[in-house]
Amino acid sequence: MPSMLDAVVVGAGPNGLTAAVELARRGLRVEVFEAKDTVGGGARTEELTLPGFRHDPCSAVHPLGIGSPAFRNMPLDRYGLEWLHPELPMAHPFDDGTAAVLSRSVSETAASFGPRDAGTYRRLLAPYLGKWDVLARDFMSLPLTALPRDPIGLARFGTVGLPPYSWLMRRFRDDRARALMAGLVAHVIAPLNGLATGGVGMLFALAAHENGWPLPRGGSQSISDALTAYLRDLGGAVHTGFEVKRLDDLPPARTYLFDTSPTALARIAGLGRAYDGYKYGAAVFKIDYALDGPVPWTAEEPRRAGTVQIGPSSRDIATALSQASGGTAPDTPFLITAQPSLVDPSRAPEGKHVFWAYGHVPNGWEGDFTDAIERQIERFAPGFRDRILARATAGPPQLAERNANYVGGDIACGAARGIQLLLRPKVSLFPYATRHPSVFLCSSAAWPGPGVHGMSGHNAAKAAWRALRKADQR
Repeated sequence: MPSMLDAVVVGAGPNGLTAAVELARRGLRVEVFEAKDTVGGGARTEELTLPGFRHDPCSAVHPLGIGSPAFRNMPLDRYGLEWLHPELPMAHPFDDGTAAVLSRSVSETAASFGPRDAGTYRRLLAPYLGKWDVLARDFMSLPLTALPRDPIGLARFGTVGLPPYSWLMRRFRDDRARALMAGLVAHVIAPLNGLATGGVGMLFALAAHENGWPLPRGGSQSISDALTAYLRDLGGAVHTGFEVKRLDDLPPARTYLFDTSPTALARIAGLGRAYDGYKYGAAVFKIDYALDGPVPWTAEEPRRAGTVQIGPSSRDIATALSQASGGTAPDTPFLITAQPSLVDPSRAPEGKHVFWAYGHVPNGWEGDFTDAIERQIERFAPGFRDRILARATAGPPQLAERNANYVGGDIACGAARGIQLLLRPKVSLFPYATRHPSVFLCSSAAWPGPGVHGMSGHNAAKAAWRALRKADQR
C-alpha cells in the first residue's frame, strides 16, 4: 500500500499549480487533482471558433504575471514560457478619434493625458518607480506570510491606495486621465467608490511601467503548461479528469490545498456554513472573435496596443460598473478587449487575427450581450463587424461551466470590493487556513485576489508548510 502523500492540491489553475510547486520544491510528495481534462483553470488556450484560431477562454493578458514574485522565482522559461510585449500595453480611445495610452514610458503616458495632468501623473507614480520587485512582494505577500522589506514604502503606497478611486480622481483636471485610470480600477469589476480602489489603479499602472502588460507566446495555456512541467520535474504528479466531490475521494495526505471557490471548499471538506458571508460580485459576458484582419480602430494608438479599454469617460465607466453590480445589464457597457495576435502570429492563420472583448453584467445573468458589446466596438472601430469570421460567446453560465471558480460568472472568484477586496475570504489574519487543521484555501478567493500571478497559491503553500513543520516538531 502506497505511503501517505505530504500534500494534495485540488484544482490545477495557476494558484493550485503554484502551491504544488512551492511544496514540491521543499521536498514534499505532492499530487494535483483537476476536474477538467486539461490543466489551466483561468489560464487555458483552445480553438473556440475556427481551426487555427487559438483563443484564451478566460484570462489573456497578464499585468501581474510577469512581475509576480512567485513566478519570478521559478525557471518557467526553461519550460516554454516566453512573454511577448505589444508596442503599447494599453490604449483608451475617445469619441474625438484620439486616445490616451498606458505605455512602458511614464512620460509618454503622461503626455497622452494632456498638459494639465501630465505633471500630476508623473508626480503620482514617481515615488514607486524602480521599486516594483520590493513593492509587489510586500503588497502581494500580506498578511503575515512575509515581513515587509520596505515597510515605509508600503505604508506610503497605502496612504494613496487605500482611499476610494474618487479621491485619486480629484488630482486630475481633465477626464482623459480620469477615464483611463477608472478603466484600470474596473479590471477588478467593482464600483469605483469602494475602499482601496485607488490602489488598484495605481498597481496596474505601475505594472505597465515596470514590466509591461505582456501575453505568453502560444496563449495563456503556456503558463499552466510550464508550471505543470516544472512540477513533474520536481517529482509531483497531476491527475486530470478527476472531479472531487468530497474529501474522501482523495488519497490520504498530511495536508490538502484547494484552488477552488470557498463555496466548493466548504461543500467538499464538510465545513458547513464557514463561508456563508462570502460574496460573489458582478459577472462578465465574453466574446472571442476570429477576424479576417486587425480591428479597424479609428485612433492610431489602439492599433499598437495589446489591451484596449472601451468606455470614453469616467462617468460612463462608473455607471456601467454600478449598474452591473446592482443587478442591471448596462445599456452602454465598459469593455476590456485584447488583441493577442498583434504580437503573436502563432495564434491565428496568416493575415488573420484573434480578438476578445468582455463587458460587465449582473452575477448569473442569462441574457445576450453580443449586440451591446459590438455596438461599443463599432463606435471606436467602424467596420469591425465586417471583419468577423466567427465568434464564440460566453455569458455567466458558460463561464461558470468553463471554470467552476467563476461562480455566477464572477471571474474574480468573489467580489473584489469593500473589505472583501483586502480581507478575503473573510476578516482574518490567516486567510488560507480553515477550521480543519489540514485543509487550506489557495485560490484567488484569498489574498491577494484575482489575476494570473500565483501568489495566493504561493502564500497558501507557505502557510501549509509552516503547519506541517509545527506538527513535526510536536
